[in-house]
Amino acid sequence: MTIFEKIINGDIPSTKIYEDDSVIAILDIAPRAKGHTLVISKKVYPAIGDAPVELLSHMMEIVKKVDMKMRDALKADGTNVIINNSPASGQEVPHLHIHVIPRFNGDGISFFPPATSYADGEAKEYGDKLRI
Repeated sequence: MTIFEKIINGDIPSTKIYEDDSVIAILDIAPRAKGHTLVISKKVYPAIGDAPVELLSHMMEIVKKVDMKMRDALKADGTNVIINNSPASGQEVPHLHIHVIPRFNGDGISFFPPATSYADGEAKEYGDKLRI
């Protein structure tokens, strides 16, 4: 049982800011910025590819509401919306969740790895591999 299941079941306390039949939104207990929120599916899906499109769509609707609330109530200048999808990306809990982190001009927070570049012809190669 994941820590999120324990939170959803009420076994572990949380600061809940939203809940419906499909998702719960709580404040992260180790926030990257005050107000950092997790939008969590109530049913366990380890990664995006495991979840139904309808659930992902609904989760993004809630993310949008959280984003708008952060901009209004916290006067956030922006937000980071992040899904760490599988352990290689930094996902610590194998339970689909979306981070919504309020951002402020000049806050100095950075979430991206250093930039890289493509060698000659490599972008085309990757484009060919990834084209849908």
